[in-house]
Amino acid sequence: MTLIKRVGKALAVIVVVSAVSSFASHQYVNYVEKQRPVVTLAKHPKKVLFFYRDDCADCQAIFHQIYWHNAISYNIILINMNQPQNRHYIQKYQLTSVPTLIHGKQRYSGTNQQRIKQIVGD
Repeated sequence: MTLIKRVGKALAVIVVVSAVSSFASHQYVNYVEKQRPVVTLAKHPKKVLFFYRDDCADCQAIFHQIYWHNAISYNIILINMNQPQNRHYIQKYQLTSVPTLIHGKQRYSGTNQQRIKQIVGD
């Protein structure tokens, strides 16, 4: 087998493995987004709070960015507001819309990538 054929096969394998890995990681993040755990914030006083709903298009648009940032820095608490036991945070944090990020006195509701990076610390 010539060198070009070997390199071509190796590249094809790399492309296929990359595509499968990307698809699997995308599916996993979507799975995490749909989870509805009960969140206790007293355990996480200095973290960024990310309030979202798994059926919200704007929330879905930024969820992957938030998830992957958190996978690296581990400084974000994901709070799905479709979990009935998390809804008491609406009043506590005076939430009027989702997605909302809160970090200390900083607060942002929306999907602007630059503002999100400012809040989460990118």
